[in-house]
Amino acid sequence: MTQQDSKEAPGWFRRALKAPFEDREVTVAGTPIHYLYWAERETLPGLVLVHGNGAHAHWWRFIAPFFLKEYRVAALDLSGMGDSGHREHYSPELFADEVMAVAQDAGFGSDRIVVGHSFGGFVTIQTALRFGHDLGGVVLVDSPVRPPDYAWERDPKRSPIRAKRVYPDRATAEGRFRLMPPQDCENGYILRYIAEHSVTEVPGGFSWKFDDRMFEKLRFENRGEDLQRLPCRVAVMYGDDSYLFDQEIADYMFKVLDESVPFMALPEAQHHVFLDQPLAFVAALRMLLAEWRHSRPDRQAPTPGAGP
Repeated sequence: MTQQDSKEAPGWFRRALKAPFEDREVTVAGTPIHYLYWAERETLPGLVLVHGNGAHAHWWRFIAPFFLKEYRVAALDLSGMGDSGHREHYSPELFADEVMAVAQDAGFGSDRIVVGHSFGGFVTIQTALRFGHDLGGVVLVDSPVRPPDYAWERDPKRSPIRAKRVYPDRATAEGRFRLMPPQDCENGYILRYIAEHSVTEVPGGFSWKFDDRMFEKLRFENRGEDLQRLPCRVAVMYGDDSYLFDQEIADYMFKVLDESVPFMALPEAQHHVFLDQPLAFVAALRMLLAEWRHSRPDRQAPTPGAGP
């Protein structure tokens, strides 16, 4: 953190970054998967945090410490992103395997909760489809599952990741950090912290850590019937001002799921919910997880093999 950010960043943010954690690694299908691990007591249940497209585990670094009284926490770098290895081919199944491998390597039990933001929410859906009977629940954060006839103004075949450039020095690269999809964010100290962990040295200078050819190697689709088949608890959080998660999508997902699934819209938050309103996000997620700890699921798991 720069001297400027040390003065600008609020106390809660500085304290969160000081919380002790471990850098760990587990191999999944021949590729090293890096993750961050926090724990105050090894007997606590597990919470797995899954970042969005092109992001990395450090997006959760200032969020994870708020949950350490009740959970051990792991935040992973999905393959092709952060400090994890890149693959020749990516798949939803491999991403789900990575999430579960991290949970198992961290020693989490079947009461583990998975929280995924944006693309990480889609990975979380796939994880629940494959391993949901071994999860305590999943939380989807601004991860829109759109109606089949949704009028999406962007070309769905266009890669959401831009081709990377090489910059002459680290400072120039970090200064070019932008959120995708584009949005403003008043918490500049958070953006600068994330940018610091998004850059790596490459031949000729510095560039972004993510694999900019990932979506040339990946087929990924989430459908309403996938939501219907999730066999564990589900919750949905989204930004009230999110460009990607409008009311039509919220209504569709609410209809596809059932009345036991809580939907939480965070005021004054766009797509990058916990960058815009980090403490409100923490409060909402802590309240949800507390309710889950002290209640029984209302949602009935679908019969294995049954259709939607």
